Amino acid sequence: MDLVVEGRAWYKGKLQHVCIGIENGRIARVKKVLKGERQLDFNDRIILPGAIDVHTHMREPGMTRKEDFSTGSVAAAFGGVTCFFDMPNTKPQSIHRDDVMEKKELASKKSWVDFGLFGGVSDASNPQRIADQVVGFKIFMSSTTGSVLLSEDKDIRRAMDLIKPTKKVVSVHAEDEHLLIKREEASIRDHAEARPRRAEASAIERLAQFSQQNKVNICHVTSLEGLEALSKGAFTSEATPHHMLLDIASCGRKGFCKVNPPLRPKSDKEALLAAFASGKISLLASDHAPHTVEEKEQEFDSAPSGVPGVETSFPLMMALARKERIGLGVLIKAACETPAQLFGLNKGAIEEGKDADLMVLDPRIVTSIVPRNLHSKCGWTPFEGQEAIFPQAVFLRGQLLVEEGGLVGERNGRDVVAKRRVAA
Repeated sequence: MDLVVEGRAWYKGKLQHVCIGIENGRIARVKKVLKGERQLDFNDRIILPGAIDVHTHMREPGMTRKEDFSTGSVAAAFGGVTCFFDMPNTKPQSIHRDDVMEKKELASKKSWVDFGLFGGVSDASNPQRIADQVVGFKIFMSSTTGSVLLSEDKDIRRAMDLIKPTKKVVSVHAEDEHLLIKREEASIRDHAEARPRRAEASAIERLAQFSQQNKVNICHVTSLEGLEALSKGAFTSEATPHHMLLDIASCGRKGFCKVNPPLRPKSDKEALLAAFASGKISLLASDHAPHTVEEKEQEFDSAPSGVPGVETSFPLMMALARKERIGLGVLIKAACETPAQLFGLNKGAIEEGKDADLMVLDPRIVTSIVPRNLHSKCGWTPFEGQEAIFPQAVFLRGQLLVEEGGLVGERNGRDVVAKRRVAA
């Protein structure tokens, strides 16, 4: 055994003291007692699977003043995220094969953790031509930062029909473009009114017809109306920490909490967190979307939408688990197990044969989030001062990457997509 990691691990649905034997980057054995060439005993600290963030915007290529694959993946690692998926609305968009391959090469050279790329879809593209290189496809039903818009049912149907034989997940930014109100905005409340809850519910209802033939995932649900609309189709769904922990009254720095879809009133925030706690939301996703401080300090109407979150997402929710506001099992399922199962990854659980992606936490060590301690290039967070439990150690495929607040491993992120061709 190359390495044995010992501690209180989440194994077979509960915390139990075990030894995790690792060989060639994978979990080889899980036993009460194991011996290896190297032994790391974490005593009563908790060992969990590495988190998989299914929704990030690492801003490369084209917007690297905000973030890039190196800084974004380091931030991910410090937050216990050992695999992230990057969305296609970069410059250029990840729609055509050459652009996807160029972006993949950049990520392969720069990422510290494993990654997958989402492919974009336009009304004229053929997603089958990139299906073998992407983890899934992203459809934007409303205009947002750098998106390619598919707002008409005929265009969505064309895309879904082309994607169906690839069996790839289709993640959708579900806001009905036809119900957005185009006007000048001066506040978070204005932004929420311009992108109303009904727009979210309407988009989800329109997608129901496609959910039987395609694996449709509803990104960043925000409202009670949106939650109710999920029952009308066979969807998976995401919730973000900013929609579960922040609301329109939370943020004093106006443009810094501007995000699409917008923050909602307190009642929606509480309904969303309750739905997540009850297991009704499939996935925890950060929707990490950094912008520079200078961009966010513009007049509200001009400030871009989006907040950083890949480093704080799991630690924030872990702090809620410590307070028993959510169950640890629910959190691990949404952040680790379900993402791996939905996207077909050999990750997400402490099981023999799985990639040895692990994080080690001490739930007794609760910290307040401080921007200068975070690692995103953008240098700020909407969660300043909130309680979080950050991992003390992170392993990527059995290699120690983060330890006691420092980066100790080597850059070794890999693309998770199997290199198999899908007929165009």
